[in-house]
Parts: sequence; C-alpha cells; structure tokens
Amino acid sequence: MSAEVVCLSGARLAFGDRVLWDHLDLKVAAGEFIAILGPNGTGKTSLFKVLLGQLALTSGTATIEGRPIEAGSESIGYVPQHRSVDRGLSLRGRDLVRLGVDGHRWGLGPLSPKERHHRREVVDKAMAQVQALKLASVPVGVMSGGELQRVRIAQALASDPALLLCDEPLLNLDPASARLVAQLIDRRRGTGTAVMFVTHEINPVVPYVDRVLYLVNGRFRIGTVAEVMTSETLSELYQADIQVVQIGDRYVVVGEHLDHSGHTHGHTHE
Repeated sequence: MSAEVVCLSGARLAFGDRVLWDHLDLKVAAGEFIAILGPNGTGKTSLFKVLLGQLALTSGTATIEGRPIEAGSESIGYVPQHRSVDRGLSLRGRDLVRLGVDGHRWGLGPLSPKERHHRREVVDKAMAQVQALKLASVPVGVMSGGELQRVRIAQALASDPALLLCDEPLLNLDPASARLVAQLIDRRRGTGTAVMFVTHEINPVVPYVDRVLYLVNGRFRIGTVAEVMTSETLSELYQADIQVVQIGDRYVVVGEHLDHSGHTHGHTHE
C-alpha cells in the first residue's frame, strides 16, 4: 500500500461561475488525521463527493492509493452526519454493519456457508473495534445518538478502508458521546487508515488533528491547528476581522461575518 492515501493536484471544482476551490494540492498520508473546516456552502461535502467518485473535478487530478477514483471503492469508508432514524425500524446493529460488508453485492446470489461465516467474523471485528458488540442485536431505532454513530463507524470500517471520510459525525451528539466517537475514529489510525473529518466544532478533535484544511469562499489554507487557527489566518480567509482566542486547548472564534448555521462559527458556543 502506498504511504500516500489521497493525492489532489491542481484540483478545481466549479459550478458555472461559482468556484468552490482551485489550485488545491493536498496529499494525505496513511494514518494522518485531516480536519476540514469552513462555513456552509464552501465545498466541504463536495470534496467528499469527489473522493467518493460521485462528482468529477472541473480540472486537476485526484487519486486514492495512487489509483484513479472510482465510485463504490472498498478503499473508502464513509461516516455520515448523525441523524436519528425511525424508532420503528427493525434493522439491528449487526444488519447495518453488514451493509458495509456486502452492500455492493446486490444481485450476486446467495452466500455460501463459508462466505456467511466470514461475513459474520468481519462484522464482529468491525463492531468490536468501536466497542459495539453489545449493540449487535439492538434495533437501530432505539439506539441513542452515540450508539448509532458507533454502529455507523463500524459499518464504515467493515471493508477495512485505507481512507475514512467523516462528514460531521459529531453533529447533534452530547459532549460525552462526541468525545467517545472522536476517540474511536482516531484509534483506527493505528492500522494506517487516513481520516478526513468535516466538522464545525474543532475542539473535540484538536488532540487528534495533524493538519487542517480550512475552506472559505474559494480561498483555503492548509496547515497545523496552530498555524491555521489564528486571528491573522482566519481574518485573511474571511476577509473580515476575526478574533481567535485560545483557552487551554480550546479555540474560541469570534466574528460577525461567521456563518455556520447560526453558530458563532461553532468552534465553541458562546
């Protein structure tokens, strides 16, 4: 496996006259944790769609493990935003994780007993990685937000991915659940999996982040948390007066031009 999991070179994504980003060069190494920040509508989710093969770059190149991107790649695990599910849903935790193993198998016929045994082992291993084995037989409709996110992470890990894309996985979780989910995602890096993590709230993941990609209105900055999370850098990105205050290992970001779904930038809630 290449030590370089993601390589974006001269990447540009535009819809008509609206340029989300241009000249984006980003290499993500095996085991690296990249946090992706910025206001809504600046192309964070679109970047994930490019990496998932759902959206083509306007120009430039993108590869995963040195190969051109293709939709449905088992090299990528995807953890979506936390959303509650129908409480009457009878799908169990194990069933949800199993979709991460054979969701691409539709139409290939029934599994042999050997294949079924292997699939069960893979599902159990993925659930064990996120401390969720006790949720295997629990209907997803009655799980707490934190439990459901753990099962979704297990689903994303079931294919043993080289890259884990996390799209605001802590959204709407209570602080304790958010801390646990962040720790579980970070733990996966020990196997060499690279993590790209979209978030409005940098503080829960500060201990794990190697670099930040901060996107604002076509501009971006890539660097360590200490390099990017400064008054000078964010004021330049937003082209407005932004103040960043560090309190211990927490960042408080204040500025009237910040617009993150009604948060004061969400880095810490004022």
